[in-house]
Amino acid sequence: MSADAMSAPLPPPPVWRLAQRMSRIKTSAVREILKVAERPDILSFAGGLPAPELFPVQAIAQAHAQVLADEGPAALQYSTTEGFGPLREWISGHLGKKGRVCEANQVLITNGSQQGIDLVAKVLLDPGDLVIVENPSYLAALQTFGGYEAKFATVESDDQGMRMDDLERVLATCKPKLLYIVANFQNPKGTTLALERRKKLVELAQQHRFLILEDDPYGELRFRGEHLPSLAAFDDQGVVVSLGTFSKTLAPGLRIGWVAGPRDFVRSLTIAKQSTDLHTATLAQRAVARLLKDFDYYAHLDALTPVYGQRANAMLDALKAYMPQGTSWTHPEGGMFLWARLPPGLSGDTLLPRAIDQKVAFVPGSPFFASDPRSEFIRLNYSNRPPELITEGMQRLGGVISGAL
Repeated sequence: MSADAMSAPLPPPPVWRLAQRMSRIKTSAVREILKVAERPDILSFAGGLPAPELFPVQAIAQAHAQVLADEGPAALQYSTTEGFGPLREWISGHLGKKGRVCEANQVLITNGSQQGIDLVAKVLLDPGDLVIVENPSYLAALQTFGGYEAKFATVESDDQGMRMDDLERVLATCKPKLLYIVANFQNPKGTTLALERRKKLVELAQQHRFLILEDDPYGELRFRGEHLPSLAAFDDQGVVVSLGTFSKTLAPGLRIGWVAGPRDFVRSLTIAKQSTDLHTATLAQRAVARLLKDFDYYAHLDALTPVYGQRANAMLDALKAYMPQGTSWTHPEGGMFLWARLPPGLSGDTLLPRAIDQKVAFVPGSPFFASDPRSEFIRLNYSNRPPELITEGMQRLGGVISGAL
């Protein structure tokens, strides 16, 4: 380096200063991994991606064309924050089939269910408020609650979902404001909250007066067993707020989700959304409403879920065939993920670079823990690959794990 370069003045510090809360918001480990894992030469089981070949592309295109032809000016205009009335009506009826009895004015249309998580946190949480989550839990929800400076209390889970005995232990020593749960095919584990635990959870929320945020992006993707009623089906005191989305059933690019709950609470969410984005895209809302009118949504689900079941079975069979002794995994009945435990002494964080070298990718489990992160787990997504590539990917991954041992 020249003397002139060494003597040049340093650039001034930036004029902006980030809010202190930004120190609590961590980069999404999943999104960072996807930058590498989604290369075309890598068999990736990292992303939470539905199968694009199953998107009803022609039906979505036709719905948009019909809306633009019949109601183009209205579809391209600003709209109400609450959302398009016919779409809210359809969603309220759809939720009724799951046990959530609500009117259209108890539904708010959002930009995916992720915005619903953010809005609930925005209107409910003050710095230092306590949020109960499963350990592990959905990473983006942890990011959101942390960004609003909440504190976490964690509850253990097993193959039947959140353990109610452990929740009672937590409630004996603290007073939460919110409990967040994915009751159906949880992300990252793929497990489902058992029926009796659902009833008990709502009873505890009513007894201890905290709100349950029931996030259900995967509930319609059941390919084994019987559908279970939503937590809201057992709630007669307004302690359950429900989130849903069309991202996993129609297409994530539509960005159409919803929040349903007590009318006054949904009104508060609506006010918060007004200052966030005014409203969800008018054209997308009207197109989805038209699609649901002319397109058999439930027949589409009946065609979609067996494909995901076939892919889940392919992954389970391949894990059994290629994983070394000491590896174990969950057995989901729906959804998009399973959760694998590595043999003793191995870490998903240190294993990932070796896997990338062998052209296979997963998500290490440690970022999904709100407290006491554990590195011996990995999350695998089966919905985005056909069975033959799932088998090939698990054979590569089994070789990586065996080599690490």
